[in-house]
Amino acid sequence: MNDWFEAEQRVERAQQLTELQQWVQALAEIDAAVTINPNNAAWHAHRGYILDELDRVEEAAEAYERALELEPGDRDVAVALGIAFTRRGHLPRALEVFENIAKIYPDFEPAYCHRIHIYAELGRHDRAEEMFYLAQELDDECPHCFFSIGVSLAVRGITDRAIYCWQRVLELDPDYVGVNRRIAQAYRSQGKLERAREYLVLELRNDPGNTDLLYELGGLALEMGEVDAAAAKFAQITELDPGHLEAHFALGKIWLRQGSVGRALDCFEAIEGSLEDEEHLPDFARWVGEALFRLERFEEACKRLKEAAALDASDADVLMLLGNSLLGAKRQAEATDCYRKLLAIDARNPFAHHNLGVCLCQVGQHPAGLEHCLQAIRLKPDYVVAMYNAAIGHIQLGHWREARAMLRRALRHDPRNETLRRLARRLWRYRLRYYLSRVFAALRMVPVSRYR
Repeated sequence: MNDWFEAEQRVERAQQLTELQQWVQALAEIDAAVTINPNNAAWHAHRGYILDELDRVEEAAEAYERALELEPGDRDVAVALGIAFTRRGHLPRALEVFENIAKIYPDFEPAYCHRIHIYAELGRHDRAEEMFYLAQELDDECPHCFFSIGVSLAVRGITDRAIYCWQRVLELDPDYVGVNRRIAQAYRSQGKLERAREYLVLELRNDPGNTDLLYELGGLALEMGEVDAAAAKFAQITELDPGHLEAHFALGKIWLRQGSVGRALDCFEAIEGSLEDEEHLPDFARWVGEALFRLERFEEACKRLKEAAALDASDADVLMLLGNSLLGAKRQAEATDCYRKLLAIDARNPFAHHNLGVCLCQVGQHPAGLEHCLQAIRLKPDYVVAMYNAAIGHIQLGHWREARAMLRRALRHDPRNETLRRLARRLWRYRLRYYLSRVFAALRMVPVSRYR
């Protein structure tokens, strides 16, 4: 008798602790009661509920299953078991549970409601719609049904109907968690960015500390061209959650694009100490490499950009940055290979042609280098830097008429460019020196632009 009394006392205490949301202590009490009497279905169900709250879903499902073994007809416990299976991703098992409930209780609306979500997750959208209409016959004001069928419609690209269903959710339950965000995402997919922002702000009001929502708002601001607003959102996230890697990364990219390269690198370095693997931010090495390149830390840039190229050897931007870094590090042979790889992907890239031309001229291959500079100009007729270097290429080969014509062309595009004007004024000197010695040690092509 004392054991049974103790078990009852333990259950009562577990109930009190549950009401206080002291889940660990409540679990200890209910475990003790179940140890004394393992054949009480209600106690196993209560244990499952506590385990659910502790996010120990697998154990919760086992507790619910035990409760149903002891009392097979308990509809509410069956629903809890189906939800537990759904949360664990065991969708076929969850589906089986709700189908069995519907057989026993055909007028029980949740048996259909939960299957809308499961069928949508499984991609069986025709069955999801069937469950929705069956549920509507029993309860046409269930917000969960409208939410789940909205998800199904959105997945299929039926966005207007999805928005209608989610707005119906708000009519039925204005505080329904996540629905404003879904509407925002639907409007964003339609390009209705202001409408999207309205609903994201509404969602944020209900959950002001949600950094994922703030991050989404920052991304939306970027899409709308509001760079300063986006930067403010990302900075706010890093203050609320210093470990939010994506916010640091997004903020670093903004600083880099705005020319604050040192601040950008600070953001990237804050990530690097916490980044376990770069699969989480697959283009991380590329952005770090660009920052290092723009700071003229060429060898470090080469290392990071080679890592980026190893992940995607067909990324033209990475190949261009890597080639420029190699050229800056005076590794012309490797830079040449890099530009050739880029041109194999995009033969009409004027920047790759130009920089390859610079590489070739630097190693003494003047005719080939000049030809690539000329090709860059054909592809980009206003490419003044390429015109300047083409003029130097002509000078190195003794093509005085062509050099003069090229400089005139460049000056038409940029008449105040002192570098061009100086070269034009000194052209006669270089011609004289050419005929005297054909040695032009003092004459160099201008460096490759640090960032095109």
